[in-house]
Amino acid sequence: MPLLGELYQSVTAKENATFWWVGDEDNWRNVYCAFEDGKMVAKGQVGIINVVPLGRSKENNHSIYVNLKTIPERENDITLLDNVYQYLFIRAKQLKETLPEEYGTILCVGNDSTETAINQFFIQKGYFHLNSLYRMNRDLNEPIPELKLQEEFQFSYWKMESSCEERDYLDVEAEIWPDTPLGLNRLSEYKNNKLWTSMVIRQSDAIVGGLMAWQEADHGVIEDVFVREPWRKRGIAKYLLTQALRYLKSHQLQNAKLMVLTTNKSALSLYESVGFYTDKEEIRYFTKLN
Repeated sequence: MPLLGELYQSVTAKENATFWWVGDEDNWRNVYCAFEDGKMVAKGQVGIINVVPLGRSKENNHSIYVNLKTIPERENDITLLDNVYQYLFIRAKQLKETLPEEYGTILCVGNDSTETAINQFFIQKGYFHLNSLYRMNRDLNEPIPELKLQEEFQFSYWKMESSCEERDYLDVEAEIWPDTPLGLNRLSEYKNNKLWTSMVIRQSDAIVGGLMAWQEADHGVIEDVFVREPWRKRGIAKYLLTQALRYLKSHQLQNAKLMVLTTNKSALSLYESVGFYTDKEEIRYFTKLN
């Protein structure tokens, strides 16, 4: 772990570098490290991010992501990168075999737009542009708008303590993002984060909108913000966001962050309306995993 910590410090000394931590011991089988002269010079990691539920369109794909980093002075070392990547690719193929075979699988990577060397490495590997996202930041010391919810709606925290409740949430989530559904494994990972909670708005028994929030390092994270089609443009998402900001602020966090597609102009406008601003751009690439 000390060597990993040294690698982390050297990589993240470069502003906005995207570095995955190794997680719990049961995840270490997905982590590959390169050593030289007693020093860790590179680390790669692979993980299943999205699993398509059965019954969805055959055009959907599962997604597996990789994260590959070297110490700064070796970021242009193609031989080193390629050696670690080969292990990641083999492990990704093994993980693919655990996914429902009714759907294809794409292998993806996401790095900050300024990480030109590693982005170029994946482009040279034949990866194509998938999408780009902004990371948005919000200072929790700034005033948070006071909003009211229409009387027909009910706001609540939702811990999803039973498997039935988790399935209910994932069914709605997959309706919103059929191409990149969250899946049970990813939901379980989110629920293990410090201060994790979900917030939902219902009309009678119907879930009409929701989001999740938790603490990551020294800041808050807001994820999976959604409102179902029949209930949009009624202030529901904005109300949920203000509640999430208050929740994170109540735990003495100073900032909240979220990710949004650069092409999603309506979401960008929504987040800006509650005080978020853009502070980095992540570019994602993919290849088919046959």
